Amino acid sequence: MRSPRLAALELRRFGRGKLPRAALVALLLLPLLYGALYLWSFWDPYGRLDRIPVALVDDDKGTTVAGRRLTAGDDLVKGLLKSDTFEWHRVSAAEARKGVEDGTYYLSLTMPSDFSAKIASSSGSSPETGALQVRTNDANNYIVGQISKTVFAEVRAAASTKTSRSFLDRIFISFSDIHGATVKAADGADQLTGGIGKAEKGAKDLADGLKEAKSGSGKLSSGLTKLDQGAGALQDGAQQVADGTQALADRVHGAADQVRPFLKKDGRQIADTATLVADSAGVISGHLDAFVTTAPVAEKGTREASETLDAVYERRCVSQVLPDPACADLKKAKDAAADAARLAKDVNTVVRDYHGDMTAMRQDLKTLQQQARALAKAAPHLSGDLDDAVSKVDALNKGAAEVAKGARTLHTGLGTARAGAADLDSGIGKLETGAFDLNGGMYKLADGSGKLAGGLHDGAGKIPDYDKQDRDRRTQVMADPVQLASRDLHHAPNYGTGFAPYFIPLSLWVGAMVAYMLMPPMNRRALAAGASAWRIALAGWLPVAAVGVLQTAALMAVLHWAIGLEMTRAAGTIGFLFLVAACFAALVQWLNARFGAAGRILVLALLMLQLTSAGGTYPVQTSPGFFNAIHPFLPMSYVVEALRRLITGGGLGPVWQACAVLTAFTAGALALTALSARRRQVWTLDRLHPELNL
Repeated sequence: MRSPRLAALELRRFGRGKLPRAALVALLLLPLLYGALYLWSFWDPYGRLDRIPVALVDDDKGTTVAGRRLTAGDDLVKGLLKSDTFEWHRVSAAEARKGVEDGTYYLSLTMPSDFSAKIASSSGSSPETGALQVRTNDANNYIVGQISKTVFAEVRAAASTKTSRSFLDRIFISFSDIHGATVKAADGADQLTGGIGKAEKGAKDLADGLKEAKSGSGKLSSGLTKLDQGAGALQDGAQQVADGTQALADRVHGAADQVRPFLKKDGRQIADTATLVADSAGVISGHLDAFVTTAPVAEKGTREASETLDAVYERRCVSQVLPDPACADLKKAKDAAADAARLAKDVNTVVRDYHGDMTAMRQDLKTLQQQARALAKAAPHLSGDLDDAVSKVDALNKGAAEVAKGARTLHTGLGTARAGAADLDSGIGKLETGAFDLNGGMYKLADGSGKLAGGLHDGAGKIPDYDKQDRDRRTQVMADPVQLASRDLHHAPNYGTGFAPYFIPLSLWVGAMVAYMLMPPMNRRALAAGASAWRIALAGWLPVAAVGVLQTAALMAVLHWAIGLEMTRAAGTIGFLFLVAACFAALVQWLNARFGAAGRILVLALLMLQLTSAGGTYPVQTSPGFFNAIHPFLPMSYVVEALRRLITGGGLGPVWQACAVLTAFTAGALALTALSARRRQVWTLDRLHPELNL
């Protein structure tokens, strides 16, 4: 009897009675318990997070920044309540703490009382970080705590981005304020440069005027020095004349009576004295002419210098809208020149006031000279004219005293004028030096102010000035400068789709394992009839492979139409799972055929090894080294990788590799089962009395 017929007879055995039929139905539906139910329970847990109760505590008191109220905690709470992240419950801090402890809430999120204040501190001198407080309890559920870290990390990032945008917006506004202030400063510097340029020109005019004034004051001082020297000589001469005439008068009056008898004897002495008087009068008369000529010249020079400085002061300090910075120095120079002019005028006035007297004095001196010479000429004959001579000597003495007095007054006035002219000349010299220094300083100041204006204009051009649109765009980029451009090449739409490649082969393995609990791994009739080993192996494998095909069809139908599993390559997935069911049936058959009752334990152990090394949940690289070592040698490793490509998409290389591996495992298991069948055809004591029955 051929193997397919033997397989059909094995399946027909389940149609005899209600219990075998129920067992076959249970066998067909068993993979649903592992596959469909598991995947259904894990299908989309992240899509139902809004059913998880979470405590939300808002203790934030808010703060005021730049006259505006900041309530970051309230704003964040409003946003969370509008979201469907969790089932939020606004409670007090004590209620949240108690609820997380007793399991009423899986976790809690708290905005502390200083949340807004710390956020606002980012623009102050002592910035601090505002902290959201999360409390979890792994005794309630560990996975929820891990999920919350991801969710609250996104909440924190959103809050940080909003805070950063507010802070950066204030920075950009400050940039605009600085730009405006710098532009104003640059305009002011331009005006300052213009004003300093005018001041520099005025300082140059002042220096030129003071240079001319210095020349005039020098001439005035020199002329007054000469006048003073002449007045000194005049005073000395006049005093000598006065002293001589006084001595003469004294001698004449004292010895007139005695002189008279001896006039003849002393005539020569009288003549000499008269000659001295005549010579002195000539000297005095000659100096009076030079003095009278120099005084008006000095007055004129000082007056012109004073008028020049008055005109400069009027032009630079009175007529200008903006006063010249050098006005203080100009006023000092103007006042000093006026004082010098008044002094020269006073000297000239003295000369004019005494001009008539000087003319009379000159006439008197001339007369005195003539009379003295006449006296000298007539001295030898004076004895007869003694009385007349005494009278004339008295008159001469009186005139000489008046001349000496006037000469002293004139010398004193000219000395004062000379000292004042010297001070004036020295002061104007200092003013001239200061004016030239001022001119140089104003030039440097004008150059520096020009550079300042240029620098401020350049700086204003480099300082950014953002409008509201620019600020919004830049704050958005700077607050969140790095975006995650995630591109999922073959996206699994939910949690269940991602885990389907892991749970589907698990259910098919369990289906094959249970099938060989109900069916013998080798057909007893074929063994008893002495059929060939290959026929026996195929006869025991084909019924379970056929059941595996039915299990696969039922499982995938429920997963697709009832639960919603979408497959990129549906036909390829179904066909590949038929191969998986056949391979698993062959492996389970061989373990049961070779090891008997112990084989069932080995089937379960092999399932555990495959589940832990297949990389169905976490990448196998994250597992200990033992599981990495056995990963390439177990069929479920290849099944999981192939199903991922068939269900979610991707290259078919792993699929073809898995088909080759599964085919090899199937052929190898069938060959080993045939070898076991050949051994089972020989009866031994162990077969008659097995050590273990399951």
